[in-house]
Amino acid sequence: MNTSETFQEFLGNIKIIDDKATTISSRYGRITKGLNQYFRDTESTTANSLQVGSYGRYSGIKGISDLDMLYIMPNSKWNDYNKSGGQSKLLQDTKKAIEKTYSASDIKVDRCVVTVSFSDGSHIDIQPVFEVEYQDYKYPDTYGDGSWKITKPRKEMDAMLEAEPNKNRNLRRLCKMARSWKNKHGVCMGGLLIDTLAYNFLNSTTNYDTKSFAYFDEMSRDFFEYLYDQPKDQKEYGALGSKQRVKVRKSFRRKSKKAYDLACKAIDAASDKTKHNKWRDIYGNDFPKYQNEESEARALNLSYKSNEEYIENLYPIEIRYNLEIDCEVKQNGFREGLLRDYLRKKYPLLSGKSLRFFISEINIPHPYIVKWKVTNRGNEAIKRNCIRGQITNDFGSEQIIETTNFNGEHYVECYIIKNNIVVAKDSIDVPISA
Repeated sequence: MNTSETFQEFLGNIKIIDDKATTISSRYGRITKGLNQYFRDTESTTANSLQVGSYGRYSGIKGISDLDMLYIMPNSKWNDYNKSGGQSKLLQDTKKAIEKTYSASDIKVDRCVVTVSFSDGSHIDIQPVFEVEYQDYKYPDTYGDGSWKITKPRKEMDAMLEAEPNKNRNLRRLCKMARSWKNKHGVCMGGLLIDTLAYNFLNSTTNYDTKSFAYFDEMSRDFFEYLYDQPKDQKEYGALGSKQRVKVRKSFRRKSKKAYDLACKAIDAASDKTKHNKWRDIYGNDFPKYQNEESEARALNLSYKSNEEYIENLYPIEIRYNLEIDCEVKQNGFREGLLRDYLRKKYPLLSGKSLRFFISEINIPHPYIVKWKVTNRGNEAIKRNCIRGQITNDFGSEQIIETTNFNGEHYVECYIIKNNIVVAKDSIDVPISA
């Protein structure tokens, strides 16, 4: 595997395509124009607004659906809203302004933002703000009796911009790769936390200050090791640039360790096929396939055909919640234990067992849809023409039953879809031994 060419291709595969960028810019412009007409009686599509979040920091990837925008209010309006109930009134007035452009049914007021939802599953959160010194902003929080809080996105954007040349433009690339890992494994991390940890990691070492794509395998491995080595009880971080507090929604250490182990195996692998497959296990379907995979598979089985489905081709992915699945192992009707215990203790999982995969932890409010995917790998699966990999509906019990029929690497994924968006994912490996 040519590491440099492969990682360049991978990053090309996850970049935001031009058509999507044009659509996003058009939506930002229309919303900005509506707000300027309402609050300033002008028609500019660019003045007084700021694209923030992952898109504003240029660390987002294709499929981005959660967009953020600040609208900078005229200072002359401060007294109108700096009073009892003013925070709620500001958000309601912001909603009214946008209703002149988009249907009222697509616009909702949340605690601190106004959200405009679109038919493609994406949405823009608009936060009206008043600028204070040093380009910091006060925004309305309607919780309780209402208050004003401070946000500092320009400092975060400036920190990203300043770090890029010092790190050979590797910071944004690492942020984007980390987002692919997050989407593949359902890691419950916000974009600002990802960017902050990537920033902290690259500032903790000089190993990649002058390195480029040829070293992205080692950079990936070291980054996942850095994530796993974070303190177990760390609940928040100081954001890059602004040092504002960024909360850790759920520990990311278990999934970081899995990615680190896979990266080590990919780097040490003797065959290109194994290298590609391990990196795809980390980063998902956008990481390039091994070129000779189809021809080698057909050499084992002339009728071989892969019909594997990928969830990112069916729904936008925006991981907002935590999901964990496990598997109850049985034989002859007797419970033997949980699969994650088998994996942790490195016990072999032998054929002839019954497996009940189930959701062990979930924090998602109803309603939602559950889907599953079972994929078989290895020469035995190819010979039997039993790769599978189709995405199937749950039948209401939030579980599926399988059996350990043949040797090889297998894995099961679970997806939670809410409002037509994948909001949580998890997977578990099923290594079956002779």
